[in-house]
Amino acid sequence: MHLSTDSLEGVLTNLNDTEVLAGVSQRFSIGDARLLAVLAARAASDKKARDPKVLELGDLIGITDYFVVCSGSNDRQIRTIVEEIEKSAKEVTGIKPRAMEGLGDASWVLIDFGDVVVHVMSEESRAFYAIEKLWSDAQFIDWEFVA
Repeated sequence: MHLSTDSLEGVLTNLNDTEVLAGVSQRFSIGDARLLAVLAARAASDKKARDPKVLELGDLIGITDYFVVCSGSNDRQIRTIVEEIEKSAKEVTGIKPRAMEGLGDASWVLIDFGDVVVHVMSEESRAFYAIEKLWSDAQFIDWEFVA
């Protein structure tokens, strides 16, 4: 279920390299939630999301394995971040979100990929709801250094 280092090489460092994406999408297990979480954080970062975090929830919650939390400074940026995450997930893994909520007002958009739930929030909503504090028992993944 986990990816080999070879199948990850180069994919997560440049999401815009379509040749790399095309080759890798055929080589790895679509069920790898960790890759999808890191991919979502990198896609968000590519669109200048503020402080993307990946939380490995493990046994803390039974409905998902990872949360990705990030914020944008305005509605337009939040929508752009959401679109990039959705596009990257589909191009690299072939996975589409099971559900998406909150895109209308874009203060808190939830993208449900099943084993990974992405929260793209306004800075005000992120400060108010403090998901990282709520789930402080989760392990934070240093996604920037995942090869």
